[in-house]
Amino acid sequence: MAISLSEELMVASNKTIDGRGANVHIYNGAQITLQFVRNVIIHGIHIHGAKAGNSDGDGISIFGSTDIWIDHISMSNCEDGLIDAVMGSNAITISNCHFTKHNDVMLLGASDSYSGDSVMQITVAFNHFGRGLVQRMPRVRWGFVHVVNNDYTHWEMYAIGGSQHPTIISQGNRFIAPSDPACKEVTKRDYAVESVWKSWNWRSEGDLLLNGAFFVQSGNAIKTMNKPGVINAKPGGHVSMLTRFSGALDCVRGRPC
Repeated sequence: MAISLSEELMVASNKTIDGRGANVHIYNGAQITLQFVRNVIIHGIHIHGAKAGNSDGDGISIFGSTDIWIDHISMSNCEDGLIDAVMGSNAITISNCHFTKHNDVMLLGASDSYSGDSVMQITVAFNHFGRGLVQRMPRVRWGFVHVVNNDYTHWEMYAIGGSQHPTIISQGNRFIAPSDPACKEVTKRDYAVESVWKSWNWRSEGDLLLNGAFFVQSGNAIKTMNKPGVINAKPGGHVSMLTRFSGALDCVRGRPC
């Protein structure tokens, strides 16, 4: 099923988009938008080629929304970001997705001047950041992001970045650096000198760093993450197994998916 949106698809609260068994492609048109809504699940579809014009050109735009789950999505080649979560969006999980062929992958936080994003709590888990990606996996402002058990097999500039003192906890990810010696660092801090960003809480625990990849930590050591609703990370060596079914699943109607 191929769908090219002429206008952005505005998703209402308490809705699920479930593409299992239908091979749904949203392509070469407007974006999916979640604006001031809650309790939304988007699962099991392909999104590629979103165009700016009648929308911003994101694959999925989350604006002022909460309790959102983006799961098993295959995404590539959108004009702006693949996933943007902005303007105080909160309680978001992005999991089991496969991202390829894109520059600005994932933006979490709208602006360095919008402190309303301080409430943001987002989990990025079990995703595969694959071929043709450049940066922002994710890029974070203000809020708290738990990056757990993802597979970073390709990036051209950096993997995880941010500004305005976000908290980024990286646990059990696999980072395979590119061959370019100037792009081995996983992290990138924008618009702050070291005397400022050294207090930002960016921590790495149990990550597998390969091909010269390195994660520049700052801030305080990780406190316990064993809280209700928090994913317990496996060591980075388990990531290839944990992400082997990332992206939209190849489901058949009438059979377990």
